Amino acid sequence: MKKFIALVVLIMSAATTMYAQESKVENRTDSNAQKEAERARAKAEEQVSDAVLYENAVAALKAHQFVLEADRVIFRNGRTAFVNSGTNFVLINQERGTVQVAFNTTHPGPNGIGGVTVDGTNSDMEITTDKKGNVNCRFSIQGIGISAQVFITLINGGNSATVTVSPNFNSNTLTLDGTLVPLDQSNIYKGRSW
Repeated sequence: MKKFIALVVLIMSAATTMYAQESKVENRTDSNAQKEAERARAKAEEQVSDAVLYENAVAALKAHQFVLEADRVIFRNGRTAFVNSGTNFVLINQERGTVQVAFNTTHPGPNGIGGVTVDGTNSDMEITTDKKGNVNCRFSIQGIGISAQVFITLINGGNSATVTVSPNFNSNTLTLDGTLVPLDQSNIYKGRSW
């Protein structure tokens, strides 16, 4: 009889232990499922947000009222510099255009903020969309301090863009990476232009 009671107690404790372990596994599985669901929800929200940014950027390009706020400058020799997006930009407001670069230096530069600001008239704007949904925009800016071809590529799925400014009178091509935003949503500081 003692053996029978000991066997029943042993079976009961083993069953309780197994149930507790299964419960822990289920809790871990539920926790993992909740984490996966949270990640999926966050990813879906990010995709919706990126789609809205992309549509706003495309509309701004087509309206000819946009600013590409650059946070990185790539020089023709391949060197890069991270810069302030509020002072490094390409701005288009209808038929007027501005290209400004400013670096964190002790020298104020011609524009008073460590770089160069040039204004001009933009013309011949062409906008195309490739098979992947990337938008390419090409135009010219002509002014006293600038005569250049400008090429913008807006990457599909957000407002990340690259602009290449290629001067007509020399080979000092400049590439800026950043975000393309509608003119009324930009937060830039324009220095003295020439």
